[in-house]
Amino acid sequence: ISDGFPIFGYRRQSYLILCGILGSAFYLALSSNFWGIVDNQWTMTLTIVSLLGSSATIAFSDVVADGIVVQETRDAKDPKVAGGLQSLCWGSAAVGGLSSAYFSGSLLEIMSPRNVFGLTAVLPLLVAFTATSINETRIAEDDADLDPSKQIQDLWMAIKKPEIWRPALFMFLWQSTPTSDGAFLYFMTNDLGMGPEFLGRVRLVTSAASLLGVWVYQKFLRTVAIKDILFWSAIISAPLGLTSLILISHANRAIGIPDGAFVFGDDVALAILGQVAFLPTLVLAARLCPPGVEAVLFATLMSIFNGASTVGTEVGAALTKWLGVTENNFENLSLLTIICSLSSLYPLLFIGWLDDVGSVSEKELEKEQTK
Repeated sequence: ISDGFPIFGYRRQSYLILCGILGSAFYLALSSNFWGIVDNQWTMTLTIVSLLGSSATIAFSDVVADGIVVQETRDAKDPKVAGGLQSLCWGSAAVGGLSSAYFSGSLLEIMSPRNVFGLTAVLPLLVAFTATSINETRIAEDDADLDPSKQIQDLWMAIKKPEIWRPALFMFLWQSTPTSDGAFLYFMTNDLGMGPEFLGRVRLVTSAASLLGVWVYQKFLRTVAIKDILFWSAIISAPLGLTSLILISHANRAIGIPDGAFVFGDDVALAILGQVAFLPTLVLAARLCPPGVEAVLFATLMSIFNGASTVGTEVGAALTKWLGVTENNFENLSLLTIICSLSSLYPLLFIGWLDDVGSVSEKELEKEQTK
C-alpha cells in the first residue's frame, strides 16, 4: 500500500507517523478501559479489536521499515553499509526482544495490566517521533511510478525471476518442516514442572542468543557462500533437535545435568543457528528487490517464510494428534521429535535451486556492487 499510495507525497514517513499515532491510541484505550464511555457488553469486543488494531499497526510499520532498509541497501554507495543494514536491524530486533522478555514479567509483578498497556502506548509514539527524522524525498502526485497496475506488473515480473522464486520456494520448504514445539511445551510444563517464570527466562536467554547469532554471522560468516551456510545449518540442526530425546528420557539427570540447564543450552544453540541461517537470506532478498516495489516484495517474501512456519506448526500439530501425544501423554513424544528433526533434512534435496544466487557470499556481493 505504501508503495502505491503515498500520503502527502511520502511513502514511508507518513505511514510510520500514522501507525504510531493509531497504535498508541489502541493501547491507551486498553489502559483506560475505553475512557469509561463504553458499555460492559461491548468491552470484550472492543478489547479484541484494539489488540488486533495495535498488532496491525506494528505489522504495517514493520513492512514500511523493511522497505526503507531494502531501499537503503540497494542505494548505498558503501557496500559495507549495505551489507550491515540487515544485521543491524535484526540485531536491534533481538535487543528489543531481550528487553521485552526482561521487563514483561517483572512489570506485571509491580503494575496492573492496564498500567502496562498505558506504558506500552509510549512506544508507538516514539516510532512516530523517530519517523519525522527520516530523509525522504517528496513524490509528485503525477509520478508514473505511483500507478498501482504498473507496480503489480513490476512485482509479478520480479517474482517470475528464477533467482527470486527458487530461493523463496526452497525457504518455504525449509521453514515448513514440522515442529514439535507445542507438544514439547506441554512436556516442559506438565512433566518437568517448569513454570511461567522459568519460561520467561528461557525467552530472555534465547533473545540474547539471537543477538549473539547476528554477531557470529557478521564476524565469521560474511565470507561464506549463502548456499553453504544454509546447507550446514540444516545438517547441524538435525542432531541438535535430537538432543531433546535426552531430556524426554530424563537421561540428563543420570549424568548430573539439571533439566533447566539442559533446556537453556539447547535453546541457545538453536537460536544462534537459526539467526545465522536467516540473515544471509534477508541480505539476498533485499538486494533482489527492484525499485518501486521493495516494500511489497520484501513483505511478500517474509509472508512466505511466516506462512511456511505456520504450515510447519500445523503439520506438527497433526503429527502430534496422530501419534496420540497430549498434554498428559508423552509416550510417543520421542518418536514425534525424531520425525520432526529428520524431516528438516529433506529440503536439502532441492538446495540446487540456490545455485544461481546462493553460490556467493555477502562479501562477494559487496565486491560485485562496487564494480
